[in-house]
Amino acid sequence: MQLSGSHISSGVRAARALRLQVRCLATPSSSKPSFSQNFAEGPSLDDFIADRVPERVVLGNAKTPRLPSYLKTSIPTGASFSKIKKDLRGLNLHTVCEEARCPNIGDCWGGKEGVSEAEGRRAATATIMLMGDTCTRGCRFCSVKTSRTPPPLDPHEPEHTAEAISRWGLGYIVLTSVDRDDLADGGAHHFAETIMKIKQKAPHILVEALTGDFAGNMEHVAVVAKSGLDVYAHNIETVEALTPFVRDRRATFRQSLRVLEHAKKQGVRVTKTSIMLGVGENEEQISDALRELRKVNVDVVTFGQYMRPTKRHMKVERYVEPAEFDRWRQVAEDMGFLYVASGPLVRSSYKAGEYFIENVLRGKGTENRTANLVADEVLEAKVDA
Repeated sequence: MQLSGSHISSGVRAARALRLQVRCLATPSSSKPSFSQNFAEGPSLDDFIADRVPERVVLGNAKTPRLPSYLKTSIPTGASFSKIKKDLRGLNLHTVCEEARCPNIGDCWGGKEGVSEAEGRRAATATIMLMGDTCTRGCRFCSVKTSRTPPPLDPHEPEHTAEAISRWGLGYIVLTSVDRDDLADGGAHHFAETIMKIKQKAPHILVEALTGDFAGNMEHVAVVAKSGLDVYAHNIETVEALTPFVRDRRATFRQSLRVLEHAKKQGVRVTKTSIMLGVGENEEQISDALRELRKVNVDVVTFGQYMRPTKRHMKVERYVEPAEFDRWRQVAEDMGFLYVASGPLVRSSYKAGEYFIENVLRGKGTENRTANLVADEVLEAKVDA
């Protein structure tokens, strides 16, 4: 059958009309209210001021606590910061400040503002991390890399570390390390050698050693304790009840107490530890931990807020208010601790504590020298008589 031109034209028009109809059915209505209409019908400025907004859009995870303003820090800068970072890279050294993403890195490395360059360097603090950047343990709060077989020790590290520290002109230095359960002595002799070389190159520098537990081997603890350091630090990290859930399974609360007690018995003048708050502890547990620390004659304790380094680590249970940190400082001081540093951004090697410890140590040295002079004068008087 042959169609005429008019029939074809009619068919095309009918098909176009059908497509148009289908498309119109699938197209949303264009009768939306205009911006002006929305603006006019929406909440007024008075509603916002009075907090009468009918609906709120919540972004992110509303179940986890938001980071308070007092925990936000500025981007690190300054001449002292830049010099320390440059020297670390040049000598292939690591710091726990960087590896653990410490929020105080700018504050500690930057030194003191408004003073000469030399005075600023003396006020700066860096925590050198010995024995590489890979740990054999996996604590749930720590962002340091982990492996069962870390790279071998750098035999030149003690010399390089001593050289860098003597070059900076600091008055106080903190040495720490990753745990090295793969080594026979846990790295104790490597740690001790570094301290001895620092004392040889710069005997005026006070050295704090923040060590692991050396798997509970007290002979290895003694090696570091007798190396010439000024402060022996080992962190219990949290209360006893939460230790299995926060620290690596090879670390225990009682073992940490034994480490601190044994260091003191080796003649260390100042022992020190640190506790994180905000991981689920309660007041009674904190008080119990402080009492146990005093039983083994720990001199210095620091309190700080746990900060989750990444989403792969344990969550923050709560953000502790500054007033509560102040209260724990008072409680610890009343218990007889020599010094307590307590605050949301305080960390185990926070420089505020080191200022005090430096003064205490130098003060003890002055007292000892004075006592010796008095004793000599008394002895001379007796001889002359």
